[in-house]
Amino acid sequence: MKYLSLLIISAFAFFSFTIFESPSGLQIGDTAPEFSGINQLDKEIHLNEALKTGPVVIFFYRGEWCPYCNRQLKLLQDSLKFITDKGATVIAITPENSSNRSKTIEKTKASFNIISDEHSKIMHAYKVAFQLDEKTTEAYKGYGIILPERNDTNGSDLPVPAVYIVNKEGKITYRYFNQDYTRRASVKEIVAHL
Repeated sequence: MKYLSLLIISAFAFFSFTIFESPSGLQIGDTAPEFSGINQLDKEIHLNEALKTGPVVIFFYRGEWCPYCNRQLKLLQDSLKFITDKGATVIAITPENSSNRSKTIEKTKASFNIISDEHSKIMHAYKVAFQLDEKTTEAYKGYGIILPERNDTNGSDLPVPAVYIVNKEGKITYRYFNQDYTRRASVKEIVAHL
């Protein structure tokens, strides 16, 4: 019942942000904005450093409370070898704080870099950020999802769960951007574009 309720409230959130917000995402051929952040091992990760070894798959997800995000992270982890065999690195970006990021890792067993995006800087640079409207934020609270507590400095900011592949030259060569959070890029599709 709780899962069904979460799906209903998530559907409401989808329609709310598509009406009030309109993140556009970056396009294929755009230069990927440089970013850095601290991963789950307290190591500073820089996009430009990761690009020295090969392409980078950048994945934005909403939080450990999102079953669709957890499923995609688990699939990425289960198929990580297909991505790394192509010489690529995966970096996941989330608005959730480090303690909730740890819950995500417990649920998904993700071993790739996950960065908590303080002040939504990376999400805004990649044009995937939107702010959940007040009505939906309050409805989430009814299900125990208090975004300002889970996200700290990011408040009610969430990303469209987008995927970008950035080549060694720093250009975006693949983009998956769909405001319907229930639809995600498959690992097969990501690998095919590496």
